[in-house]
Amino acid sequence: MAEHTVMMKETLLALLNSKKYLSLRDILATMNPVDIAAIFDDLEEDRLPLLFRLLPKELASETFVEMDPEAQELLIRGFSDSELKEVIDELYVDDAVDIVEEMPANVVRRILGQADPEMRKQINEILRYPEDSAGSIMTTECVTLRPDMTVEEAIKRIRRTGIDKETIYTCYVTEDRKLLGLTTVKDLLLCEDDEEVISEIMEENVISVNTLEDKEDVAQLFSKYDFLALPVVDAENRLVGIVTFDDAMDVIEEEVTEDMEKMAAMLPSEKPYMRLSTFEVFKNRIPWLMLLMVSATFTGMILNYFENALAKQIVLTSFIPMLMDTAGNSGSQTSVTIVRGLSIGEIALRDLPRILWKECRVAILCGIALGLTAFLKIFLVDSMLLGEEGITLGVMMTVCITLAITVLCAKLVGGTLPIVAERLGFDPAVMASPFITTIVDAIALLVYFQIASMLLGL
Repeated sequence: MAEHTVMMKETLLALLNSKKYLSLRDILATMNPVDIAAIFDDLEEDRLPLLFRLLPKELASETFVEMDPEAQELLIRGFSDSELKEVIDELYVDDAVDIVEEMPANVVRRILGQADPEMRKQINEILRYPEDSAGSIMTTECVTLRPDMTVEEAIKRIRRTGIDKETIYTCYVTEDRKLLGLTTVKDLLLCEDDEEVISEIMEENVISVNTLEDKEDVAQLFSKYDFLALPVVDAENRLVGIVTFDDAMDVIEEEVTEDMEKMAAMLPSEKPYMRLSTFEVFKNRIPWLMLLMVSATFTGMILNYFENALAKQIVLTSFIPMLMDTAGNSGSQTSVTIVRGLSIGEIALRDLPRILWKECRVAILCGIALGLTAFLKIFLVDSMLLGEEGITLGVMMTVCITLAITVLCAKLVGGTLPIVAERLGFDPAVMASPFITTIVDAIALLVYFQIASMLLGL
């Protein structure tokens, strides 16, 4: 796919350099807006406006929505008022809101100045909702029908108003703006009696969300029920808009990316990696690196405390990295699973006992498998093949028992911390890999030296 994009970009640039504008326009008219936007985002600033102006009006608006904010701002600054108005008039309200949120204030004033009064009103209404709410990602452009309409009248209404709606497949039945039910275009077209009243064929049990509901919870409903669109209502059950499938997918992608960055000990960034400056990447990473470096002081303190024990059995030192890495990996495995379950609504606080019981059983199996493998590895590789001195049966037993206990502790910590963090109002992803790794590293060392003291008399 990337190679195809590069080849298409080279073809378009060759035609542009040859000033073959008609051929350029014909090629662009056959392309998908997403593919055009991908090419435009990588173009030099002086070439972008000319190519964009070659697009047909509707295709230009669709492409504009898919472009990066930096390229959008560049085009807006170069547009005349009439050109800007043409683009805005073709945008859906939710797309216009997304663009406005990304632009600086002076550009926003130009956009709102060229929008018609009705769109400007709708944009301002959506912008009033909290950033993470259902209201902030909804569109007000949906098909509404009256319950006393006939099927024939409903179809005529869809034909008359559907051109300006983001989706027409699902139609919402309202009376005095209150949501009563829904029907689909399929239901209308397949209805045998054109005089059938909408109230007789509509579905009354409608799943809806409140304008202030968290947008991540809204996105989960799309995954759970396979919706194409979801109605958004206010406190009085009045229909104010809908959230469409594409916007829900954007929310899921955004949340997954944010969770991955937090679990990797980075501050979330709204820009793609390739568009981040070196200093921005540095700012996102250094706070967590500093915090984790300082937190690692605890493991250093433990090593210093047992320095005399290590001096008596130097060979114990060589197994510390293996124990700490295994502990960290075990905790991360569990925490990632729990964080995912929390994010998609599969796991809640009430499930904690069942989770701990399951992780105990998993840890026992993993501990036995890892302990046996470690015993064979130490005996065959470290003792016989490498001939390391000081490896006794007691040392091998110390490492293997520590490994089994550490895996159990790590999985219990990895299963508990994300759930407790969410219960206390913290982001569970933050508690996933970074802090859990530090905690279980300290546990691994404490267990290691306690068992060594008991078995080896240190």
